[in-house]
Amino acid sequence: MPQQASPLQVLQQQRLLLQLEYNTEKEAFRKQTEEMGVQRKVKRGDAWYPLKAGKSYYNSLNQLAIEVFRTSDQEIEHTFEFGKTVMFFSCEDNKIKYLSFTATVSYVDGDRMVCIIPNNGYLVTLQNTQNLGVQLSFDETSYRLMLEALDRAIKGKGRIGYLRDLFYSHQKAETFVFPPMQFPYLNPTQEEAVNRVLRAKDVAIVHGPPGTGKTTTLVEAIRETLMRESQVLVCAQSNMAVDWISEKLVDRGINVLRIGNPTRVNDKMLSFTYERRFEAHPDYPHLWAIRKAIRELRTHRKRGDEKYHQRLESLKGRATELEIRINNELFGEARVIACTLVGAANRLLDGQKFGTLFIDEAAQALEAACWIPIRRVSRVILAGDHCQLPPTVKSIAALKAGLGKTLMERIVENKPEVVTLLKIQYRMNDDIMRFSSNYFYDGQVESAPNVRYRGILDLDIPMEWVDTSAYDFKEEFIGESFGRINKEEAELTLNTLQQYFERIGKQRLLDERIDVGIISPYRAQVQYLRRLLMKREFFKPFRRQISVNTVDGFQGQERDIIVISMVRSNDDGQIGFLRDLRRMNVAITRARMKLIILGDAPTMTRHPFYRQLWQYIQSLKN
Repeated sequence: MPQQASPLQVLQQQRLLLQLEYNTEKEAFRKQTEEMGVQRKVKRGDAWYPLKAGKSYYNSLNQLAIEVFRTSDQEIEHTFEFGKTVMFFSCEDNKIKYLSFTATVSYVDGDRMVCIIPNNGYLVTLQNTQNLGVQLSFDETSYRLMLEALDRAIKGKGRIGYLRDLFYSHQKAETFVFPPMQFPYLNPTQEEAVNRVLRAKDVAIVHGPPGTGKTTTLVEAIRETLMRESQVLVCAQSNMAVDWISEKLVDRGINVLRIGNPTRVNDKMLSFTYERRFEAHPDYPHLWAIRKAIRELRTHRKRGDEKYHQRLESLKGRATELEIRINNELFGEARVIACTLVGAANRLLDGQKFGTLFIDEAAQALEAACWIPIRRVSRVILAGDHCQLPPTVKSIAALKAGLGKTLMERIVENKPEVVTLLKIQYRMNDDIMRFSSNYFYDGQVESAPNVRYRGILDLDIPMEWVDTSAYDFKEEFIGESFGRINKEEAELTLNTLQQYFERIGKQRLLDERIDVGIISPYRAQVQYLRRLLMKREFFKPFRRQISVNTVDGFQGQERDIIVISMVRSNDDGQIGFLRDLRRMNVAITRARMKLIILGDAPTMTRHPFYRQLWQYIQSLKN
């Protein structure tokens, strides 16, 4: 048996791979920036052009903010969100000229975005630029923070050193001993998971397959932990996952302080953000007045004014004192501090220590990112499912060498005793769930009685596969980042959905608000399907009930009906990244009552997984 690598070797290897990923992504970004035209970037959702600059102001955190509005292509979904780095540019004769600074997205709401810019000088440049646009920039900061976190873990002494040595070895994790607590509204495996979290001194894992109530369990575990600790840190990889868990905690009456801005900008979500709370503090108007005085003093500085520095320092001192006071109160009241993993490096958290860190969607986070918040805590609870979406890794070499392996996967391998698998699912008809349960979870996941036989039509088969090989459709290659498209299959996808809708009947679809997700693994196919859907008269009344997205776009969501367009169709049985079976697991488990797959069976079934899936679906007909 090969000797197991030491914790330090594992982390040093991760550091090398992360550096490789950084170089790959930076190079790809440089090429894309130099070679790709503005319209392509706009189409991909990575740029807004043309752009209108709106008002500028200092926000409550004393950062200079400017509003910008996108004035065209409003239908296109974009990839801008809080915390992302952006670059402004001007465009003449399709030549892009970048302005000399980067900005950060503060928040996005529809076609309006607020960006934080470094200083006043850049503001003037911005406002005087013709043909203005904005695009995502390369994210240096996240990489820097992840590399620093790995260095800290490698050199770490004390608690962080202990956790590092524990996570990467077979050493037993420590636990408290007390009789199990009962939670009447949880099922037995959820109850066991909460008890295991409470008993853990070092680490526990809640493994939640699709539809098993992972969030419900996690919220309960956080609530119970707060009976024993005054404050916990809750993190996730994406802003969306942080929003989701924060909202559930707020609904249970827990005081959450959200560092960073939510992806869905509404009053409920904004009300627990740090920025909003800071602004609402009774001392804030006083602080604002002092900051204004500082800006005016700087602007109207007179030559030979001997008292200038003295006055400035005195004002700055008062401002800092007030900031510290407001901060202490906000952090003092909050029971949960919530942010992304990278957001845990925010200077607002400097010097803060927590008993427990909860990481949600831990199976989607790079290992290095998890080490950013771990330095602030003494025990770690991870929740997620390593049989669903993995972290995104752009470098194929880094992926093959193990950068995609998450901290959660390592701990599951090294310490099965700290893992609880949630075993009862509340989402899918049993036939839809059974294949995923057998293939990914050793058949251990069962359906709750109330969903086992759920369906839309009598005598309907919950899963079907429309084999497109009879039609001789062919996939087309669109380009590196978009992948592939299969236009005839897209048409057939909508025809198939229309036929199913006709069987259900218009009135029932509207009355019962039956909702549909159309999924394709390829972005080009998703955009093509969206365009087709907009053009079809038949689907007009149901627009609100149908969403089209990639597999990643449907993570954590569910629909009554799911239709999947597989796209791949060729003579060599090439299926590209559809070989990542975890993605398929996500796609097929979004459906509550009906799953329809469209794909070229001869192409797909050369792969053993798809062959089994095809055979399983055929067996349901008998």
